Amino acid sequence: MRRRVFTTGRRAALALLAGASFTAPLAAQNLPPIDAARIAETESVLGPLVESYGPSGAEGPVRATVQRMLPSWAHAETDTAGNLWVRVGKGDPLVVFVAHMDEIGFSVSAIGDDGSLEVKPIGGFIHSLFESRPALIHTPGGDVPAVFEPRSALLPGADSAARASLTHQPTALVVDVGTENRAATERLGVKVGQTITMPKEYVRLAGTRATGRSFDDRVGCTALILALRRLDPSRLKHQVIFIWSVREEIGLEGAAAAAASLGGHVARVHGIDTFVSADSPLEIKTFADALVGDGPVSRAVDNSAVTPPPLVDTLVALARTRGIPLQVGTTNGGNDGSAFAAWGVPDVAIGWPLRYSHSPAEVVDLRDVAGLADIVQAVAEGW
Repeated sequence: MRRRVFTTGRRAALALLAGASFTAPLAAQNLPPIDAARIAETESVLGPLVESYGPSGAEGPVRATVQRMLPSWAHAETDTAGNLWVRVGKGDPLVVFVAHMDEIGFSVSAIGDDGSLEVKPIGGFIHSLFESRPALIHTPGGDVPAVFEPRSALLPGADSAARASLTHQPTALVVDVGTENRAATERLGVKVGQTITMPKEYVRLAGTRATGRSFDDRVGCTALILALRRLDPSRLKHQVIFIWSVREEIGLEGAAAAAASLGGHVARVHGIDTFVSADSPLEIKTFADALVGDGPVSRAVDNSAVTPPPLVDTLVALARTRGIPLQVGTTNGGNDGSAFAAWGVPDVAIGWPLRYSHSPAEVVDLRDVAGLADIVQAVAEGW
């Protein structure tokens, strides 16, 4: 039998937050059989989204990919912040789903006399994961290939003192485009302010696993698209708004703009984002232990929001009614739904377990992605 995700101690701690008890989630061993057609459809959406580049503030290519894959009946609109909206149904209560389009990356902060680039991070991550790796500078004229330079300690012949520095994260990264002076770099179309990422590719692993970069939060974006494809708008009992937001990684800026425009009219928001999971070889299992492959996760508590326990119970009960495996847990990080807190809107965040978050080799299970779409659809139709 697989381990239970929600341990007794964690369950009790969360229940104490509001003096309530949680309905038991659907057990992992009751996972539905793999539907090859649904897995294939999930890949057909997730793959192109992962391979679209869109650091915070430069989400245009991702937004275009989302729009291309929406159902034909869905009317999409872009607000002044850059968020993409689809409104479905009419009447109260108004419910919002929000997943972010942006990914981590860098921007060019200066061009050196030797042609190299000083960069500053866009969003948080571990710098050493990018050292000695290929880079792409995104310019209006096309992507310019480059390299994230290694520290001298990584080069042949480095002395012991230099190698000792590898126990610490680099304070900054330098990008080499292969030129020898500033003018040559500028002739390539590179300018201060342009974004930089690492080349990425969606890769299917064994079984239903896949790897790539920027699953955070292209999986959430995928779930909203798949849910919309399966919805019958005429059957909705109230209005539901699907939002693909911008600039989440640098402070929930897109979600904050959406929240301000809707104000207190929203009854409930569902931030759809990564559940950073301890389900990897070196993690401590006492926290964020949601298993990859065991279904989506109710993000009951994270660094930005606490879901009222009765709402977690309602979500779990709805999942059980629909036969959707749902885990419940606590994790680090924030989610777009918390930007609505200033308006008194409860955030019932839903995630999906991810290994190696914010790295070049994130790992996801496609069953979790399909299940996330199922729970989004179920909430839209039945809650």
